[in-house]
Amino acid sequence: MDKEPIHLRGFGVSQGIAIGKAFLAEENHISLPLYTLTGDEDVEQECLLFQEAVAKVEQDLEKTKQSIHGELKEHAHILDAHQLILRDPFFYNQTLETIRKERLNAMLALKRSIRKISDLFAAMDDDYLKGRVADVKSLGDRVLRHLAGQKSSGFDDIRERVVIVARDISPADAIRIQLEKTLGFITDTGGRTSHTAIIARALGIPAVVGAEKATRTIGTGDLVIVDGASGRIIVHPTDQQIAFYYELQDALETYLKNITRKAHLPAVTLDGRKIRVEANIELVEEVVSAKDHGAEGIGLYRTEFAYLNRERPPEEEELFLEYKELAELMAPAFVTIRSLDLGAEKLGAWMPPIEQENPALGLRGIRLCLQHREFFKTQLRAILRAGAVSRNIRLMFPLVSGMGELLQAKAVLEDAKKELRREGKAFDEAMALGVMIEVPSAVAVADDLAQEVDFFSIGTNDLIQYTLGIDRVNPHVAHLYDPLHPAVLRLIRHVVSTAHDAGIPVTICGEMAGEPLYIPLLLGLELDSLSMNPQAIPRVKNLVRRSTLEECRRFVQQTLTLTTAGHIRDTLQELVLRVFPEEFKFFDPQAVRPNSRAA
Repeated sequence: MDKEPIHLRGFGVSQGIAIGKAFLAEENHISLPLYTLTGDEDVEQECLLFQEAVAKVEQDLEKTKQSIHGELKEHAHILDAHQLILRDPFFYNQTLETIRKERLNAMLALKRSIRKISDLFAAMDDDYLKGRVADVKSLGDRVLRHLAGQKSSGFDDIRERVVIVARDISPADAIRIQLEKTLGFITDTGGRTSHTAIIARALGIPAVVGAEKATRTIGTGDLVIVDGASGRIIVHPTDQQIAFYYELQDALETYLKNITRKAHLPAVTLDGRKIRVEANIELVEEVVSAKDHGAEGIGLYRTEFAYLNRERPPEEEELFLEYKELAELMAPAFVTIRSLDLGAEKLGAWMPPIEQENPALGLRGIRLCLQHREFFKTQLRAILRAGAVSRNIRLMFPLVSGMGELLQAKAVLEDAKKELRREGKAFDEAMALGVMIEVPSAVAVADDLAQEVDFFSIGTNDLIQYTLGIDRVNPHVAHLYDPLHPAVLRLIRHVVSTAHDAGIPVTICGEMAGEPLYIPLLLGLELDSLSMNPQAIPRVKNLVRRSTLEECRRFVQQTLTLTTAGHIRDTLQELVLRVFPEEFKFFDPQAVRPNSRAA
C-alpha cells in the first residue's frame, strides 16, 4: 500500500531539485554518566581524558584538512575555526574548571559548557552568529563521542546516490562526503548562514536546512524530493509529483544555465536604468563565488568572523592582510567593509560577555565599538591601510541611530588617520564612508546623516524588526515579520528620496535585496544598488534586465496607497506572475509569504 505524501518545510539555501532515496545519518545516543569524583587523582585523570579527547578531535580535523577534495579547498578555513573553538576558554578552560571545582566527570562537564555557549549564542540578534551554535554543538558531540568510545558519523556507510538527512552536517563531515553519491542535503537545524548552507552552495548541491522534524520523519530508503529554492520537502511523493518535479528539474537546470551565462552582463532595465548588483560575503574565499555569479562589487563584507573563537582580538596586521587580499581580488570593483557588528554577548575571552536581558536593544554594533575604542581603532587602521593598495575600499558603520553616534565614530576614524600620518604609513585619505540604516531613528534623521557620509546602505533585516517591534526568530510572532508592511516600504522610500536630495547613493543589503519577488518594488523605489547572497545574483540581474523602470515606479505609487501587507503581496504576486511567468514557474512566490518557514 502506497504511503501518503508528507510535506515538510525549511530554509531553501542552495537552489536546485534533488529526487532520490534518503540516507538518514543517525547519531547514536550518547549516554551521559553522572558520578562525583572523590580524590584529587580522579579529578586530574578525568581532566586528562578530556584533554586527550580534544587532542584527538584536533588530529582528526587536521587529517581531514590534508585530504580535503578540490571543490572545498577554499573552505578549509572553516576547519581552522573549528580547531580554534576546541581551545576557546569557554569550551576548553570552562570544562576543565567544572571538572575540578564541581568534581564532575568530563562528559557531563563538557555538556554543561556546550549548553552555556549555546544559550549565549542563541541570545544574539545576528543570524550569522546564531548559525555558529551548530558548530559548537557539532564539535562538542565529536569530543563526547571520543570520550564515549563511539564513531562520529555514518557517512562512510553510503553506497549509492542519496539525499543525506541529518540533524546537522558539520564542515568536517561535509568534507568526507562522497560528492558523486550526494544528491542533496536536508538538516533539522541551521539557517541561511550556517556552514552547511555555505558548503552546499559551494558544491552546487540542493539543500534545505532548518527542517526541524526531518530526522524524525524521514528514514533511510524513503523516497524524497528536495526543492532547494523554496525550502519544500516531499516524503513518499506520488507518481504525479515525481513526474512534475523531474520535468521541473530539467527545465530549472536549463533556465539557470542560461541566466548564469548572462550574469556578467550589467543589470540595465529596458528603458535604460542601470542598477548595480553586488554580493554580501563574510569570508575572502567567497570572492570566487561572487565573481562567478556576476557580482559587480562587494556591497557588504562582514568582518565578525576574524573576532570569534579566540583568546584575544586580531592584530592590525592580520586584519590588514585580510582586507588587502579582499580588495586586490575584487579590484577594480568596490568592496564595502562593514566595521565590527557584534553584540557584547559574544564567545571570546578577550571580551567577557555582558549579561543583557534584550541583546537586540543592548550593547552591539557601533555602540560596542565606541565603548571599546582601541580595538575599534585597530580595525579602522587596518581598513584604511588596505584601502591604499587598490583604492577600491569603502567603509561602513553599522547600527547608527543618530548623529551623536556617527560623529563619535568619525572622531575615532580621524584619530586613526592622524596616527597613520604620524607613523608615515600609507592609507586611503579619500576613502568613502557610509552608514547602515537599520533603525527607525536613523530614518528620521536621514537628512542630517546624509550631510556627513558618502552613501547609505539599508539593512532591511534589522530595519523591519525594529520598525515592527518583532523578533524575527521568535516563533510566536515571526509570522508578523513582513518586508511588505506599508510602514517598511514608506521608510525605504523616505531614505532613498532623502539620500538622492543630498546627492548620495543608496543600496539595500538585507535579505530583501535577493528575493526576486521584491525586484519590481525595489526598482520602483529607485534604489541605486542591491547587494545579496552571490547565488541570487543571476536571477536578480535577469529580472532587472526584463523590467521597465517607469512601470515599476507606477506600481510603487499604486502600492504605497495600500494599507496592509496582504494587499501589497497580492498585488505584487499578480504583477510578477504576469511579467515573469517562467521565472516564478520555478520559484513559487508563495514560498516567501510571512507565515512560510522559508520566509
